[in-house]
Amino acid sequence: MRNPFETEAVGFDDPLAMLHACHERVRHYAALLPRLAAHLAQHGADAQAAEAARAILRYFDVAAPLHHADEDDDLFALLGGRLSGEPLQTLRALQAEHDVLGAQWRVWREQLAQVAQGVAVALDEARAERFAAQYIAHADREETHVYPWAETLLRPEELARMGERMAARRRPGEG
Repeated sequence: MRNPFETEAVGFDDPLAMLHACHERVRHYAALLPRLAAHLAQHGADAQAAEAARAILRYFDVAAPLHHADEDDDLFALLGGRLSGEPLQTLRALQAEHDVLGAQWRVWREQLAQVAQGVAVALDEARAERFAAQYIAHADREETHVYPWAETLLRPEELARMGERMAARRRPGEG
């Protein structure tokens, strides 16, 4: 059975590429939220809105927490002992943003759960835009700063273990 967390071209044997692929999905689902808000304002909680809400819920309830764990428990943990000064401060700030983004998500989750069940909820489009922009900017900063550090500072065997832990995190009963 194919692992749903692997893409056609990227697998856990290349954990940094997998993290990049996760960011592409972050960008997609974060950007879907303001589009859903606009759709709800125009069409109400129709079948299309309910399906979009379910897709956003699936991503941010399942994949996003796993991705944050991949970074916090593996990538950031490995890099934290090798960085100092401003790079370490950047790493810690990005790690702290995971908690902020998670808290913001929980507020959206309540509303999206209603939409997923066909309940017409007015989502604040401007707030949705800010949430999407914040999540996307966070991913961009990780790719600009943290991922290049990983490429130069982590040894192949560390990356291999990281990929194994990422895969195990997604297997039932493990992680």
